[in-house]
Amino acid sequence: MGVFERLAARRRFTEDEAMVLDQVRRLCTDQIAPRAAALDLSGEFPWEGMAALNALGLNGLFVPEEYGGAPMSYRLYLEVVAEISAACASTGIVYATTFHGMKPLIDLGTPEQKARLLPRIAEGGLGALAITEPSAGSDATGMKTRFTPDGDDIVVEGGKIFISNGDVADLLLVFGKWAGIEEAKAAISVLVMEKGSPGLSVVRLEDKMGHRAASTATLAFDRVRVKRANLIGAPGEGLAILLASLNKSRPSVAAHALGIARAAFADMVGYMNDRRQSGRRIIDFQGNQFTLADLATELAMIEAWMDHVAALVEDGETDFGMEASMLKLRATDLAMKMTTEAVQMFGGYGYCRDYRVERLMRDAKITQIWEGTNQVHRQLIGRSFAAR
Repeated sequence: MGVFERLAARRRFTEDEAMVLDQVRRLCTDQIAPRAAALDLSGEFPWEGMAALNALGLNGLFVPEEYGGAPMSYRLYLEVVAEISAACASTGIVYATTFHGMKPLIDLGTPEQKARLLPRIAEGGLGALAITEPSAGSDATGMKTRFTPDGDDIVVEGGKIFISNGDVADLLLVFGKWAGIEEAKAAISVLVMEKGSPGLSVVRLEDKMGHRAASTATLAFDRVRVKRANLIGAPGEGLAILLASLNKSRPSVAAHALGIARAAFADMVGYMNDRRQSGRRIIDFQGNQFTLADLATELAMIEAWMDHVAALVEDGETDFGMEASMLKLRATDLAMKMTTEAVQMFGGYGYCRDYRVERLMRDAKITQIWEGTNQVHRQLIGRSFAAR
């Protein structure tokens, strides 16, 4: 048994989880992967792939049973994200973004909010997480979107940029600042905005380097009225909710990057065994073996660390921010390194669309940027060791 087969075997999914994973893998092989290149070229949203995922009830993996879900382990959710992302990174991030946006509602919403909103997600609705603004990237306290209470409503004014699923989401988790609270951190609040709300508009869709089939929107809020019943927590609790939600979504982003890295590794190994140069397979050149050894070792370490972080979540740990940052940092750096080396190993062919390593390299880059740039994660991790 090989290194990665042994790692996979030790995950010990339950019988039901193994059945779900088998269904996902077959779906990825038969339907999602074959469409990925065409979707990347056209930039069309992967509606057919999402419909197929919804037919398996995959949103139900993270929605509580009482609201229409069939929840299973966080470990399984991460593996599903990795499998989908290996087949089509765009489809993978569309699926994962619904989790990112809806997890705070699942964890911190009131019973009334969950009963009213979550069934549409369990049925296959899309979610979005709306944080970033021109003045608020890695530093969320710079956001200018404003929440003004008005009777039973909250009036939302401002806008967001780089919002995955922003134009298609049924529910958007929107962060802004509560009017009347002057201190930047203390003012941040969060609410659920529903698709079709008057005043919510899509200003533009980005034409991106990678993830071309996953929509990324600029949104405008022109006095959008949201029922106060859609406020998550109390005014001013948004920053704590944001940080808690990122701790759950960053391992998900890592799983997405891991899927890209796995796909590039498989393509590279296959090509190195087939391609001959100077009468020898290119895998038989020592320098290439050294490269492969380094990449395989790092891939195995990240696989194991992802299981560790998943176990922390499943055990109910709440203070795992550094572990989540480490996982996001290393997995996304590896995705970029792996795809770059794969393109290099393919030579001129790797630079052409005939082989998917070209697409994988473009898809990998954003993973080092979103959910906190890797420079910010290095700062967070390094700072955690400073004596207080």
